[in-house]
Amino acid sequence: MRNRAARHSLSWLPPAVYVGAVLPAAVLAFDAFSGLLGADPIKRATHQTGQLAIVLLLLSLGCTPLRLLTGWTWPARVRKALGLTAFFYALLHFGIYLFDQNVMLLSVGEDIAKRPFITVGFLSLVLLLPLAWTSTPQSVRRLGFAGWTRLHRLVYVSAALAALHYWWGVKQDRTMPTLLALGLLLLFAVRFVLRPRKKQATPPASLS
Repeated sequence: MRNRAARHSLSWLPPAVYVGAVLPAAVLAFDAFSGLLGADPIKRATHQTGQLAIVLLLLSLGCTPLRLLTGWTWPARVRKALGLTAFFYALLHFGIYLFDQNVMLLSVGEDIAKRPFITVGFLSLVLLLPLAWTSTPQSVRRLGFAGWTRLHRLVYVSAALAALHYWWGVKQDRTMPTLLALGLLLLFAVRFVLRPRKKQATPPASLS
């Protein structure tokens, strides 16, 4: 009864995360329609959505280490919301890039093939697609817990590619990309240290 009451008392957390995470997109849309994005609105929108995508992705990756270190249960509750909103912003980021390229798929394909920072960013998004698609309890049952867990380990590769994409994409002040890359390395280190002690732990941080 106590566990059920605790679960019920935290039921507001995922919706709150969804609302809070999507709110910057609403502000960005308002600014875009109001002409408040400055002299280069495409560049600003691209930067903001990309930055939000990687920040939310790292936050989702941090949920499992935080739970293992503290024993708190609430990080597991918000992991899916963080992961899915990270995917939402990554998709929006790519959509703005497509708009900037006038949705000319041949030109986009050449860009992906010839520009390394675009290549790794696109690969990061592609790796998130199956994770978002299988982010339901039905997918866990269909794939089996072990298979689902192996698939969702791709989130680490996606995050590493996203960090590299961000690093290569910034030409001047790289403070933020550096901090995010260091944060990702720290999460990898914590997972490496804690995993041998937690053989039966729940699946790694992912989009579910």
